Amino acid sequence: MSFSKRLFDLTFALIALVIFSPIMLVTAILVRIFIGTPILFKQQRPGYKGQPFFIYKFRSMTNRLTRDGSPLPDAERLTRFGRLLRSLSLDELPELFNILRGEMSFVGPRPLLMEYLPLYSPEQARRHDVVPGLTGWAQINGRNAADWAARFRMDTWYVDHWSFWLDIKIIFLTVWKVLSREGVNQEGQATVDYFKGG
Repeated sequence: MSFSKRLFDLTFALIALVIFSPIMLVTAILVRIFIGTPILFKQQRPGYKGQPFFIYKFRSMTNRLTRDGSPLPDAERLTRFGRLLRSLSLDELPELFNILRGEMSFVGPRPLLMEYLPLYSPEQARRHDVVPGLTGWAQINGRNAADWAARFRMDTWYVDHWSFWLDIKIIFLTVWKVLSREGVNQEGQATVDYFKGG
């Protein structure tokens, strides 16, 4: 990560935490009321060069189980309040702490699942040549509507064309899309389709 990118991330993550701390506090209380504990969702994801780290989000799903003790499908565990959190991207706010720790950046390919690592082609694996991001080129160009091949092409395009001004453009477009609800799945899709390679 370049010095300018890291300095930007540190500075604005601190500023964002100060600005959004009241919203994060209220969100945490509402998650506790409407979904329960734990308030945060924690999951291991691959970071720079595929090195694992734990990502943190506000929970948007319940812990409801089937009669045999297995978790219900994601779509059945995603609550109406959880859909609202996702549509406004409020569930992503705890990732500001990942940015402070240097595990993530404001802009970069989104960190996906650890089990995808052996499924990537060498070209697709290049998405890990940069630090993963809170938002990215793929997120402002179709979000989850794009298929996996298109998302990975956009991720590697970002790796090849990164610049400070490209990051600024992506951040402003992300804010616009969140505020305008453009590209947001209004039905609140619980999870994207699982990547099976190829």
